[in-house]
Amino acid sequence: MMSAIRVDRLTHTFGKGTPSAITVLDDIDITFESGSFNAIVGTSGCGKSTLLKMMAGLFEPSDGRMTLDGEVIRGTDRRRGMVFQQDAVFPWMTVARNISYGPRLRGASAAERRLVEEKWVDLVGLGGFAYRWPRELSGGMRKRVDLGRVYANDPDVLLMDEPFGALDAQTKKRMQSDLLQAWSESPKTVVFVMHDLEEAIFLADQVIVMSARPGRIRHVEPIDLTRPRTGDMRPADEFIGIKRKL
Repeated sequence: MMSAIRVDRLTHTFGKGTPSAITVLDDIDITFESGSFNAIVGTSGCGKSTLLKMMAGLFEPSDGRMTLDGEVIRGTDRRRGMVFQQDAVFPWMTVARNISYGPRLRGASAAERRLVEEKWVDLVGLGGFAYRWPRELSGGMRKRVDLGRVYANDPDVLLMDEPFGALDAQTKKRMQSDLLQAWSESPKTVVFVMHDLEEAIFLADQVIVMSARPGRIRHVEPIDLTRPRTGDMRPADEFIGIKRKL
């Protein structure tokens, strides 16, 4: 099952009603369609991550509302999985046990957990590393563990907060392709916050451009490039034209 998120006239002010109040988001109105891949770009401090954390249910907007399939989002649940900028692997668990953490909490049997581990260890490119410890992995590999763990929990919505921002250029491009492969194997509604326009164009069905604080939606650009996306699209005239426009 995939789900749609609706953001309805949302404004958020930290410290609302106090002398130190700061409005970080202003009148955000947008729908993230079921099964779509959405990229949000904008300058640092424009409220991108704040918006994403509200989708995750980490806190509620001061004005307006956000719904998942028509139900107001309040608090976290397994229907919405989040991958943060910093890796969040458990250092006391192997790669495989990190990946099967969600199913284990839900009471999955040992056999079910093994199937989940085998599937997602391979799909996120960690074949041969299932029983390694996080301290033995590179930064890019730990990020693969994060992605595998969220996907293995089978959320309807995948929320990603600049997860590839700290990676080198070559690893980042590989991770982008691997993410699209995982998404094609197990489609989700994805909302991905980033700064990189090329990354946004390569991954997304639509790119949402936000203004500086207070964050407002300045432009929504549909990306009509064919799928599956491949690296040789990047130097193409159509790709460069979209980047120039954005």
